[in-house]
Amino acid sequence: MRNMTRIAFVGLGAMGLPMASNLVRKGFDVTGFDLNANALATLEGAGGRRAGSARDAAHDADVLILMVVNAAQAEAVLFEGGALESLRDGGVVALMATCPPSAVEAIEARVQRAGRRLVDAPVSGGVAGAKGATLTIMAAGPRDTFDLAKPVFDAMGDKVFHVGERPGQGAMVKTVNQLLCGVHIAVVAEAFALASKVGVDLDILLQIMSGSAASSWMLKDRGPRMLQEQPEVTSAVDIFVKDLGIVLDAGRDTRAALPLAAAAHQMFLAASGRGDGHEDDSQVIRTYLALNGVR
Repeated sequence: MRNMTRIAFVGLGAMGLPMASNLVRKGFDVTGFDLNANALATLEGAGGRRAGSARDAAHDADVLILMVVNAAQAEAVLFEGGALESLRDGGVVALMATCPPSAVEAIEARVQRAGRRLVDAPVSGGVAGAKGATLTIMAAGPRDTFDLAKPVFDAMGDKVFHVGERPGQGAMVKTVNQLLCGVHIAVVAEAFALASKVGVDLDILLQIMSGSAASSWMLKDRGPRMLQEQPEVTSAVDIFVKDLGIVLDAGRDTRAALPLAAAAHQMFLAASGRGDGHEDDSQVIRTYLALNGVR
């Protein structure tokens, strides 16, 4: 069996670039493509190669990793950009973007018809996880395809799970993850806004809640940033506008009622509409404070 060592990597953004660089460090032959010339130069500096197009990057590659923004970009790269037909026969497409489960299923059908294979493998862990190769990877696809791709995933994450035999199941696990993350951020902001109404010191409140049964990973991570006027952007408000939209689409497709996700989505939408879409997602608290008349 041919070793899966030749990697095409499309999407060298804040997470994609360190993921591709980790693959290079682990001995994979990586050719990358992105519209950002600086990202391509950085990949070259790390020992990878640059390509002039997604089609060129995928030429005779064993695995094509897509770390793009959404399903529409994945489809454009694979089908309109010609990357799929450029990938070697029997090659594996690793779709690592956050996409609606139904969109992943449709993409997989077209990939299969072209004589290639798809692993639906979204990630969690953010930029820190991408840099540290500590991502959680939620992969779905036939076991033999997953086994082929697993050494590649192991180079980028330390928590690699095979969540199902059918592409789309990985996307659903990521969808559930984003539902919980988005609702947790929103409810922390709501709680802080309530405390602010009566002048409670939020620094003290954060210390108390972080050590109580009310604590959560999101409280400990986003809570301190909610208390900063202009925190560093590690995940933008508009990402949760998109991701909670995917959650609600999945709910509609499966006839599942998701009232808490819908409420959180409205608050992130409101934050974006107020001009905070590119701010750190913790700044959804600004919308809660404005809603409640708190300065």
